[in-house]
Amino acid sequence: MQWKGRRASSNVEDRRGMGGGGMLMGGGLGGIILLVIMTFLGGGDMGDVVNNMTNGGNQSPAPYEQTAEEEELAQFVSVVLADTEEVWTKVFAEEGMEYQEPTLVLYSGSVQSACGMAGSQVGPFYCPGDQKLYIDLSFYDELQTKFQAPGDFAMAYVVAHEVGHHVQTLLGTTDKLNSLRGRLDQTEFNKYQVRFELQADYLAGVWAHHAQGMGVVEEGDLEEAMNAASAVGDDTIQKRSQGYVVPESFTHGTSEQRKSWFQKGYKSGNLEQGDTFNTREF
Repeated sequence: MQWKGRRASSNVEDRRGMGGGGMLMGGGLGGIILLVIMTFLGGGDMGDVVNNMTNGGNQSPAPYEQTAEEEELAQFVSVVLADTEEVWTKVFAEEGMEYQEPTLVLYSGSVQSACGMAGSQVGPFYCPGDQKLYIDLSFYDELQTKFQAPGDFAMAYVVAHEVGHHVQTLLGTTDKLNSLRGRLDQTEFNKYQVRFELQADYLAGVWAHHAQGMGVVEEGDLEEAMNAASAVGDDTIQKRSQGYVVPESFTHGTSEQRKSWFQKGYKSGNLEQGDTFNTREF
């Protein structure tokens, strides 16, 4: 991806080295929604997510010294965020709406959000309570090594997916999903959560479509994004971690589904074809 020397977003908050601290996750709407959408990876045990959020402990702030690689990666994700701002401002305007830009929070180890405490183990996440994306940049190494999804555009896909959740919040989709939680059992709710996450993948594809039109996508970039989408499918993660899959526990979709919906968004470049909730393709 051609990103060096280009505009970086001003909506970046650097909390690296600060730690999370304070009281951890509370109840209410924010905490409930966070459990719904916070883990980019999917396929994990929700109890583990809660433990990660509630066992972060108090940490004393310490000066954070970033490496040259971290400095470059921080600059990269801020450029990607700037691109999403440009794209979604344009797309929303075409639909007669106004796009509200989210904030990207860089953190290390653990972080306090409006949705509660989270540790880096949960991966990148979006909190609708404060309309902020949270990313520990160490996830980039994990994406390359553990998930075997290298490349800068793989990380760009991660950022675009979380921004997709922000778009869902602005469109009211997040509130609609959350309203179902108390009315459905977990297995049934998971089906809607999968559709919710696949829609975020579709929206990431919409961003990629417009990024292509901006001339910043290089040869091989889309393959990197598709590889990343495949690597974090529920079935792939479960096979790797436990040797078998449990479809009723899926929360983000299969590898094939994640690739497919990202690709659909890339081909369409619009909001209209991203209704994952009413399609018969599942």
